[in-house]
Amino acid sequence: MSRPAAITFKGNPMTLVGEEVQVGQAAPDFKLHAFGPQGLTAITVSDLKGKPSILSVVPSLDTGVCQVQTKKFNESLGEMGDSINALTISLDLPFAQNRFCGAENITNIKQYSDYQERSFGNNWGMLIDELKLLARGTFVLDSEGKVVYAETCKEVTEEPNYDAALAALKSLL
Repeated sequence: MSRPAAITFKGNPMTLVGEEVQVGQAAPDFKLHAFGPQGLTAITVSDLKGKPSILSVVPSLDTGVCQVQTKKFNESLGEMGDSINALTISLDLPFAQNRFCGAENITNIKQYSDYQERSFGNNWGMLIDELKLLARGTFVLDSEGKVVYAETCKEVTEEPNYDAALAALKSLL
């Protein structure tokens, strides 16, 4: 399924692949990758169960708005520590994600890549068909993996509603 003109990029209509994730539904599955001391590792939605989770989705950490989004969430999530799962998801290679997050001291939100299978983009309705990048958005899951907050930014170049996402996350603690 495709959703033509679901979002815009610099005012140009873009198509999102997959169905839109709705509040109240079970989180769709995904397989994301990260690079760390043990090499390339994978994470799925089932790995998040047991703690509330926030998923910050960005097109690329090599762009200004995506960097701002990641830094803002990193700052805001520090006080929650290990009581939550916090992920930044993009199609950047895990090595590029590590470079940016290391240089910017991003320690409160872990970076994961959808580059191999694009399972997040397809299953969560966040893959921009024309650009082959993820759309910008934020999702909050409860400890059982149910979606309690979902935002897909209508314009890719605009920041998400940080306050609403953080309020949804804090309500689960």
